[in-house]
Amino acid sequence: MALDRQVRITWYGHSCFEIVTPGGKVVLVDPWFGNPASPRAAGSVDRCDVLLVTHGHGDHLGDALDIARRTHPAWPQIHELSLWTSVGSKAGERTEVIGMNKGGTVEVRGLRVSMVPAEHSAGNLVDEADDAPVHLGEPVGFVIEMEDGYRVYHAGDTAVFSDMRLIRDLFAPDLALLPIGGHYTMDPRAAALAVELLGVEDVVPMHYGTFPILAGTPAELEEEIARRGLSGVTVHAPKPGEAVA
Repeated sequence: MALDRQVRITWYGHSCFEIVTPGGKVVLVDPWFGNPASPRAAGSVDRCDVLLVTHGHGDHLGDALDIARRTHPAWPQIHELSLWTSVGSKAGERTEVIGMNKGGTVEVRGLRVSMVPAEHSAGNLVDEADDAPVHLGEPVGFVIEMEDGYRVYHAGDTAVFSDMRLIRDLFAPDLALLPIGGHYTMDPRAAALAVELLGVEDVVPMHYGTFPILAGTPAELEEEIARRGLSGVTVHAPKPGEAVA
């Protein structure tokens, strides 16, 4: 399936995306609007139907709790993170917190959300008074199926792993949002292999350029894709605040 023009996907830097579905639902993934590249403040978010956070690191959990308390989304989460967000109603009493795990699929607000593996870590210092990380579940990715069947895979923070081929076989994503920065995640060379394993023709790079250490670039991803002999793959590289075109 070609890029679905009924779906609007806007990148706000780092791994933060807003997806507006063909049915008009608003999905936010890893909503760290406070990242240095973002042109949008979290306080401007007045609607979120489905909220997704790939893991508990602060640069992905970001502004999620504040947004959830104000917009009352459905929020599918890995089990341990759902326990933490539910204590003291951190996410707000009207937010639909849904604990789940890798391999699971839930239907929320007219969409199908599947949780898939990622290779990373997920502990975080969630309070300045803490002297050790709090375990917030394992890292994951998500495959989001729109009302018209179009599927977007947000890989979260991850290294490339061979079971991305299983994500291809089980979910057949049409578009992949892949980290390329290196150091904390896969770099462009590894991301090109991920493209091959996933079998996608449309890719949006993420988790790069936010800080100097995240040095991978979309141009390097294109070079590595070409080096692997993959034809027909388009790398979409919007600037922060722009929609995928």
